[in-house]
Amino acid sequence: MIPTDLSGSEVIRFGPLDIHFGGSVLRPRPWTIAQSMWAEDLLMDAPDGPVLELCSGAGQMGLLLASLVSRKVVLVDVDVDACSYASANARAAGVSDRVDVRVGLMDAMLTADERFALILADPPWVPSDETMRFPMDPLLAIDGGKDGLDVARICVEVIGRHLVDGGVAILQLGDGSQVSAMSCFLAARPVIGLRVEEIRTFAGDGVLVCLVQSGSASTFAD
Repeated sequence: MIPTDLSGSEVIRFGPLDIHFGGSVLRPRPWTIAQSMWAEDLLMDAPDGPVLELCSGAGQMGLLLASLVSRKVVLVDVDVDACSYASANARAAGVSDRVDVRVGLMDAMLTADERFALILADPPWVPSDETMRFPMDPLLAIDGGKDGLDVARICVEVIGRHLVDGGVAILQLGDGSQVSAMSCFLAARPVIGLRVEEIRTFAGDGVLVCLVQSGSASTFAD
């Protein structure tokens, strides 16, 4: 059961939504509104099916998308506090009837037959030896391991298993070098069945990577 006590929370405006967060939950970054907006564009041409957000934190990106489209949205995060905030934020946004918040390891929170038309993935991507640059951020929410890609690699494996045919994903990473490393990782593991389709860079903030299935044509709108 996800607790709902949000005493002591902070609130930040995220597009049209008020997002509550605090404690072990990462402060929402305004630049990531672009991830939700890109997802809305991609869904115009995507197959039928729900949306999944991995490493969802307070839920802001998935909830903003839920406020823009009529599809069901599943949010998954390992942190109980994050899921508490995500549930409360879904209620406040008026979309809780279409949002399913699940707390636990991402590869354990989905059944084998669940498929999604679009998957957002927002893993921690700061290399472990650089996390001290962000003393105000919860370690769990930013530490991506030695090269910053430990959790991102799990994300793409989950994405590969749970996209519908013709589905699409948007993965958040830190910089171009991580995108190159992820491209090599995917190329070396064709069983995952994904490739990089498009990259959008936000200088000083991060990078968004559109992933499609390896056999897909480039059919999604910019």
